[in-house]
Amino acid sequence: MNICNYYSVILVLFNIFTSAMSIDCFKCISVNRDFLACEDPFHNNFTSDIYESPCMGGRKGREGFFPATSCVKITGVFDDNQTSITIRGCALDSGTLTTDTEIVRMSHCGSFYYSNRYVKGCVQSCNDADGCNSANKNPYAHYSGFSVVIPYIILNIIFT
Repeated sequence: MNICNYYSVILVLFNIFTSAMSIDCFKCISVNRDFLACEDPFHNNFTSDIYESPCMGGRKGREGFFPATSCVKITGVFDDNQTSITIRGCALDSGTLTTDTEIVRMSHCGSFYYSNRYVKGCVQSCNDADGCNSANKNPYAHYSGFSVVIPYIILNIIFT
């Protein structure tokens, strides 16, 4: 078996393991500022009790939990009693055709229902880095595919 065949096996294994991974997110709920570690300003210290790795979420029309594709942060005030709420968690795109039913496709501020109660606030989602519902963006994340493909092409040219 030449080096290109070994590299092909490594490439296949790399793709299998990376495609099964999900995003890591902070998960917490604070109602009326009862859990300050969840509130803004958020101090990103990767506290293990509120950082879920990997983050798993439900999928519309399916039972069980699946690897999440986005982190979510919901902040607002309940209209009926002015109680504040902050929720950090994760979700995944269920694959429907419209953005109005997919929380991860579009961040927005305004009014919405949460647990059958009217809330004025914001729903924000991100998928650019682990812990992005507070963390900084990873500037090198988009290079990971090139780090596998380019050496494969070079080895094929040299050894064939």
